[in-house]
Amino acid sequence: MIRTSFYASTAILLASALSSAPARADEGMWTFDNFPAERMQETYGWAPDQAWLDKVQAAAVRLTGGCSASFVSGDGLILTNHHCVASCLFDNSDAGADYLDAGFVAANRSDELTCPGQQAEVVTQISDVTDQVKASFGTLTGEALTKARDARIAEIETESCPDTEKYRCQVVTLFGGGQYKLYTYRKYSDVRLAWAPEDRAATFGGDPDNFNFPRYSLDASFLRAYENGEPVDTPNHLQWNPRAPEEGEVTFVVGNPGSTSRLYTQSQLAFEREVRLPITLATTSELRGRLIRAMDESPEKAREGLDTLNGIENSLKVYIGRTKALNDPQFTATLAEQEAELRRRSAGNSAIGDPWTEVEGAVDAYRTLYLPARFTSPSGSLYGYARALVFAAQEREKPNAQRLPGYTDSALPLTRKRLLDERPVYPWLDEMTMEWSLSKAREYLGVDDPDTRLLLGQESPEQLAERLVEGTRLADAAYRTQLWEGGMAAIEASDDPMIQYALKLAERQRELDAAIDEAYSGPLTAAGAKLADARFAAYGDSLYPDATFTLRISYGQVKGWEERGNQVPISTTMGGTFERATGNAPFDVAPAFAENRADINMATTYDFVTTNDIIGGNSGSPVIDRAGTVIGAAFDGNIHSLGGNYGYDPNLNRTVAVSTDAVQEALKTIYPAPALVAELSAK
Repeated sequence: MIRTSFYASTAILLASALSSAPARADEGMWTFDNFPAERMQETYGWAPDQAWLDKVQAAAVRLTGGCSASFVSGDGLILTNHHCVASCLFDNSDAGADYLDAGFVAANRSDELTCPGQQAEVVTQISDVTDQVKASFGTLTGEALTKARDARIAEIETESCPDTEKYRCQVVTLFGGGQYKLYTYRKYSDVRLAWAPEDRAATFGGDPDNFNFPRYSLDASFLRAYENGEPVDTPNHLQWNPRAPEEGEVTFVVGNPGSTSRLYTQSQLAFEREVRLPITLATTSELRGRLIRAMDESPEKAREGLDTLNGIENSLKVYIGRTKALNDPQFTATLAEQEAELRRRSAGNSAIGDPWTEVEGAVDAYRTLYLPARFTSPSGSLYGYARALVFAAQEREKPNAQRLPGYTDSALPLTRKRLLDERPVYPWLDEMTMEWSLSKAREYLGVDDPDTRLLLGQESPEQLAERLVEGTRLADAAYRTQLWEGGMAAIEASDDPMIQYALKLAERQRELDAAIDEAYSGPLTAAGAKLADARFAAYGDSLYPDATFTLRISYGQVKGWEERGNQVPISTTMGGTFERATGNAPFDVAPAFAENRADINMATTYDFVTTNDIIGGNSGSPVIDRAGTVIGAAFDGNIHSLGGNYGYDPNLNRTVAVSTDAVQEALKTIYPAPALVAELSAK
């Protein structure tokens, strides 16, 4: 599952562009208002015009669960990955109907399943509001600067989107504070599941095959957007094109890459390597072990924990890849040289000054705040509900411009939806997760630390987690709605132990947030603007910013790579699934594949690779050809791309996609959905 991919083993990895140099080759997750058409024209002899870009932008979908997608019919049909709808399958399942395991095919549209918490969003406009936001800074510093910035952003978002039922406005920070862009979205809050294969079909090969190639994965599914109970009319959709990719052909990946750190300074990378990644690896590995042990207790727990386990294992692989990248001396030496070159080019520019030293000071201050900030907010769905309810009640009593991000007028509709949509909660899973996070807090903060005492009082992590999870009513969506609508009075009057616990922690969490704004976020905002100016002065404005889970487009080509002296092919076939199968998990063939083996066209192109530059959040992004038709859905990267968080290597980094050719074969033969086949074929 693409949430990044591993870095290479040699220094050529960063010969293209890293923290500061201009992009070359197929590198770049470009914003739609700054697509490098001239550069692509020089490389490929062709580039899309504005009409092509506008059409593709109108069909691109952001899913608020952290994935990308695209409209592929005029009736709101959305193509995305199976792992992007796994939670929807999970939330609609019970012991009698396990849709995650068995897959789901809606017999007709009235049978399509509502996906709790999901929202589909389409960018309708991108506006530059840099001057408006920066004008709020004045001579402010620290927390005052961040408050002024957030207040101005809240005002811009509210002024720009008075109709929050249909639209969402989001001001996005780019280049670490060098630019601010207003993204306006047409949103659809009723998203339903139309088709999904069995989990084993999408996850064939499991964790061993994750971030590897060859792959044999049907990681594709279909959602549908509704409004007022009817499918959304989407004339600006991508044309479905069920064909095999051709080696060397130009491809585009359009989606919402989540987060990259390619513009980080050396001090920021050092913090990742020395603090954040080691702690994350150690604690997440323990959580995985605890979960596996618990899932072994019963078939019910095995089913109920599967979606969580898949996410944990994917994240672990990403963190391991990033750790390897930042501990490779050749890799880090190249990063250091890139920064040194930018500093040389900026020397003597008084308007820029020395933002690198400013960032270093902010990072040093953050080192003392990181552990308490990380561990004073326990894990678990039920605690998450409690914290959101408490903060929402507190923030809604303030003027909009004074609220925290996430609780402003423009953000509240989505916050409310995620909080109040009905979905299952499994107490054992929530208790285990909370117990784990509390035990890690005590371990890293120390038994006698005031924050540990605040978290635990006289109880053990086990006792506290059990008392809170067993005593709360927050699994009931109706009760959450009652607290939301009752505001602060209802929160304070509640005798729910989880609500009271969240109230107790809220003051300390706000105190830490303020300290971080003062010592870290504020200085980074000021320094980030100077670093952006330095890059623009040195390399011009044909640069792409770090990923921010906003709409981007990358271009590349269908192309394999050389691995240990052997050429890796561009694609696999569906027949290869049976050749790779061993009969043992995770290489056991999905039941529907086995049942329909005689009817499957074994020569059908299954998964394929391209040189497109992607990262986590691009899951479900359409792979589009020169004609503007969709020929695949990106779902992973190869093992070399795990360092893509910090840089891109055109020789080794690859996107892995499932072909429309394979999805069409599955729709016709393996998980028959004739109505969808007809809908996709409509002109």
